[in-house]
Amino acid sequence: MQRLFSLALLAALLGGGWTVLQKVTPQQVQRAVETARGAMRNASLPGVAPTGQSPQQPVYGAPAPSAPVFGPPPQATQGPTVRIASFNIQTFGKSKASKPYVMQALAQIVRGFDVIAIQEIRTQDDRFIPNFLRDYVNTGGAVYDAKVSPRLGRTSSTEQYAFIYNTATIMAHPTFCAVVPDPEDRLHREPYAALFRTTIVEPHKPFTFTLINTHTDPDEIPEELDALYYVYRQVQRSAIGQATEDDVILLGDLNTKVPASSPHKPNPSARPLTPKDLGLLSQVPGVSPLIRQQATNTHGTRLHDNILIPSLATVEFTGRYGVLDMRTQLGYSLTKEQALMISDHQPVWGEFSAIEGGGYRTAARR
Repeated sequence: MQRLFSLALLAALLGGGWTVLQKVTPQQVQRAVETARGAMRNASLPGVAPTGQSPQQPVYGAPAPSAPVFGPPPQATQGPTVRIASFNIQTFGKSKASKPYVMQALAQIVRGFDVIAIQEIRTQDDRFIPNFLRDYVNTGGAVYDAKVSPRLGRTSSTEQYAFIYNTATIMAHPTFCAVVPDPEDRLHREPYAALFRTTIVEPHKPFTFTLINTHTDPDEIPEELDALYYVYRQVQRSAIGQATEDDVILLGDLNTKVPASSPHKPNPSARPLTPKDLGLLSQVPGVSPLIRQQATNTHGTRLHDNILIPSLATVEFTGRYGVLDMRTQLGYSLTKEQALMISDHQPVWGEFSAIEGGGYRTAARR
């Protein structure tokens, strides 16, 4: 598989639209959604007894108290929504696959979202993600699919990205999934981009969006955050120049070193994320990082992971976002050590209207 795609091909793919996608009837979608909802199951970790009771909040966490500081308040929305997440599954490969209880917990996390961007897949097994879906995620009626990148990295320790998505609510573009070119080699791992649309709002216009999945090198954070500005603008210009797609969302492990707090570890030095923490990436017009001051590492001390949206364009954002606390929001209590068996990062997420332009304004026009 070719490691890099040219910018021209990237633009052409972004501009390809959805004319080739198969239509889905509302009845089929409703049946699929009901089936997927019934697939949520509690996993079990060694020494942890599930409570048998549903958590007070959904597995993907509670709503955030206010809008991000980088952008304007979100538009009012109504109607169906989807949740987009990002998760660095620390060294996701053979070792974790040998622990069914860890894989079950990971599957439960995946099923809590409509699309989840995964970083740090480290395996030479080309069937690793398909097997994960078959054996753990797609049980009990759930139907998730994935887009997986080539192995990327300057050294022999390469990684893959993946987008895992619920086929009952999301459709991936059949041809657009590309490694974003980095001709000057400013990034240890080039980002991976893919185009999606919602399928639960027929016959209304679905929300279409491009996701850029990234994992910066912790030894070159300032340089790579600056380089991501050019990556983002490259994808954004290609999309706007070729079609009406302007909802470009960058998400992943940015390795920002912002001191942060968690419910388990108050941090007196915690502070909100500032534009300076994102380098040139903060200069993207209207950029709004959803996670501002919550810790995203499992130790509860740093804000590493984020989801960046162009707030002026992506009016579909509902204002709800957060960090999934793996120690308390999987339906049972975990110790920090047990949560670290899953990952040293926690999932971050945001909620979006499934209707292009936001449900509230679409309903008003009708």
